[in-house]
Amino acid sequence: MRLIRCLDNHHQMVHAEQLNAQTFIRVKGSIETGFERTDEKLQPTKLLAPLAPVNIFAIGLNYADHASETHFDTTQNPVVFMKATSSVTHPFDPIITPACATRGPETDYEAELAVVIGKSAKNVSIESAMAHVFGYCCANDVSARRWQKHAGAGQWVRGKSFDTFCPLGPALVTRDEVPDPHCLDIRLELNGQIMQQSNTASMIYNIPTLISYLSQDTTLLPGTVILTGTPDGVGFVRKPPVFLQPGDTVKVTIDTLGVLENPVHAPEP
Repeated sequence: MRLIRCLDNHHQMVHAEQLNAQTFIRVKGSIETGFERTDEKLQPTKLLAPLAPVNIFAIGLNYADHASETHFDTTQNPVVFMKATSSVTHPFDPIITPACATRGPETDYEAELAVVIGKSAKNVSIESAMAHVFGYCCANDVSARRWQKHAGAGQWVRGKSFDTFCPLGPALVTRDEVPDPHCLDIRLELNGQIMQQSNTASMIYNIPTLISYLSQDTTLLPGTVILTGTPDGVGFVRKPPVFLQPGDTVKVTIDTLGVLENPVHAPEP
C-alpha cells in the first residue's frame, strides 16, 4: 500500500491510498493498527508528510564512502543522534535556511531512506526486527554544519533540528511493497544536478541491525522514524563546498518510494 497524508477539499487531514498519479482512495486506521481502504475517492489539496513521527532516530556515517569523505573511521557501533519532531516538513514545502546561521552558508543536504516502526520494539533480536517495520519513505536529513560540528558543543542534534530540517515523503510505502529495502537506488539532485547517487546495499549497518541496536532497553514506539544514513556526495566536503541557497530545489529519489522535492527559502525578515 502506498499511503499519503493530505488535506482534502474540506481542509481536513486525511490518509489515503495512492493507486496511481490521479487516483486516491481514503483509508481509515493508523500505523499501529493498520489501514483499511474505504469506498471514498478523494482529491488531495495539499500533500503532507506521510506521518507525524513520535521520535526521530538518525544514524550517522552509515555508508563507508560517506565516512571516508568526512575523514571519520567507521565504528564498532552505529553513530546515533536524534532530530526534533518539529523539524519535519512536507513535500514541496520550503526548507528554510536558519537566520541564526550568521557566519555564511552552512545548510547541507543528505538523502536518506527512512524506516517507520509499526509495532513497538524493545530488546528485539536482529532476526525478528523486520516484523516491527511498517514501511519506508524518502527523507532529507538537512543539516546546518557549523551548528552541527561547533555551535552544538559536539552534539549533532542542535544543527540537525532546525524547523523544516526533516522533509519526509512523498508517500509511506508499506513493508510488503518493498521486498528488499537493502537494494534500492538512492539519489539526490540539487537544481537538476546529481549530487549523491548510491544504493542502500552500501549501508554498513542494515535495517534489522539498527532496529535491534536502538531497541536495547529502549522502546521504539509505533510511528518512530529511523533515518538510516546518507551516502557520499554531501555539500560541505566538496571543493568548493556546496550549500543550499534560497532559490534552490532539492530532490531525493529512492526506488519504489518516489521523489521528495523541496525548494529552499530564506528566513522571513
